[in-house]
Amino acid sequence: MAKSVKDMLATANAEVRKISAAEARDMMAAGALVVDVRDAPELSKSGKVAGAVHVSRGMLEFRADPESPYHDKVFDKAKPVIVYCASGGRSALAAKTLKEMGYTQVFNLGAFKDWAESGGAVEQPLDPGM
Repeated sequence: MAKSVKDMLATANAEVRKISAAEARDMMAAGALVVDVRDAPELSKSGKVAGAVHVSRGMLEFRADPESPYHDKVFDKAKPVIVYCASGGRSALAAKTLKEMGYTQVFNLGAFKDWAESGGAVEQPLDPGM
């Protein structure tokens, strides 16, 4: 039977624990990798969680897979990974995918806006005019 996005999100949210900004800050202080899966225009408009790595949702599997020629060495299956996006949907799906790839400590921070509004540190986008 075909699955809808709603079905896929329900499954992802059941499999991946959503964490608060406070939990994320503690995990980041202990060395967790933070991954922003939004698209580049979103990032350039609002910035990102300070210290986060930007990997658009469409490239996540390629960057996270050590066997891929596009692998990014910051991805380490032994480290906790915190994923976020604009509203929490893409990050839930991304986190579920990472779990399927063998990452065992994967968490969904949810929406970037919630992080920023909670006082979380944000790296502002670079000024394109510079």
